[in-house]
Amino acid sequence: MTTRSRLQRARDLIRVEWQHLTTLTPSTRRWQMPFAAALASGLPLMVGAWFDHLEYGLISSIGGLTFLYLPNTPMSHRMVWLMACAFGMSASYALGLMTHFLPLANVAVLGLIAMLVTMVCRFYRVGPPGSLFFVMAAAIGAYTPGTVDEIPLRVGLLTMGALLAALIAFFYSLHILRLQAPEPVAPLPPPTFDFVVFDAVMIGAFVALSLAIAQALQLDRPYWVPVSCLAVIQGVSLRAVWNRQLQRVLGTAAGMLLAWGVLSLPLDPWRIALLVILLAFTIETLVVRHYGLAVIFITPLTLLLAEAATLGQAPLAELIASRFIDTLLGCVVGLAGGICLHSERFREHVGRLLRRLVPRPPQP
Repeated sequence: MTTRSRLQRARDLIRVEWQHLTTLTPSTRRWQMPFAAALASGLPLMVGAWFDHLEYGLISSIGGLTFLYLPNTPMSHRMVWLMACAFGMSASYALGLMTHFLPLANVAVLGLIAMLVTMVCRFYRVGPPGSLFFVMAAAIGAYTPGTVDEIPLRVGLLTMGALLAALIAFFYSLHILRLQAPEPVAPLPPPTFDFVVFDAVMIGAFVALSLAIAQALQLDRPYWVPVSCLAVIQGVSLRAVWNRQLQRVLGTAAGMLLAWGVLSLPLDPWRIALLVILLAFTIETLVVRHYGLAVIFITPLTLLLAEAATLGQAPLAELIASRFIDTLLGCVVGLAGGICLHSERFREHVGRLLRRLVPRPPQP
């Protein structure tokens, strides 16, 4: 291969990557959905600010993420679906909180949670964001300091946030179903071993691996590493995994600058609540069009939700640098996991070993 042909090939590769990086996806999402999603995350913070307990509002706002699982189906189906997701969020967070008191087992337990939640989401064909927020709730709970006596209170707060999200979804649905017809409830396709079991086991293994590496490196906030890993590895193809990884790293890098500006402002509980509403509305408007652009605003939002109660206790530069390192490490492990998941040789070899563990029906 000549030098000219190598240069031409490199230019073609850069052009293709740039096209994937900058392509905007058309969307028919109405503005009412991002607005309702923003209220589901922001109203608990306003209630917390009103009672001078922002830390309670932050926990409930995690439950408010349940709204994002609302399907575009008839009212009866979407409300049952959302209540099931609310239970899943509460259960995941409760398991995470209990894991906090098992520091030697938290890697294995969080990996198991990621595996089981992914299996359920794959079996019932839960669309984006899939198992992401369930695992995020469990990871945040696992690294939230506290006592055993505080577990019922915190689980109750998150459950109330999830129920508020369901209430907002009900009134939103009453309005939006007058503007557009719902989609019919599609029958579930037969589950396959590769899609439901193999993928879930591998995803859980790589989520656990990312957390183990984060703990081995003694990172201050290791819970963001498995969340970033899961966000990347869930791509439906290797190209989707690569695009998600690249957009998440670049979006986080740009989001660091935005987070620096946001967190440098004189913030009180009411301003934090309004910022969360604004950021959540922007994210849900952009995420269906371009994931990388949405990540720019996801970065300050996640920092506010996770660190608002302790802002000022650590240098801002240290907090932002830590968040970027966590994201970068999680994306690298997620990319490695995606390469394995979409490798035919890997799937054939490891899948054969997993199938040996499946119980066989008794012979007549």
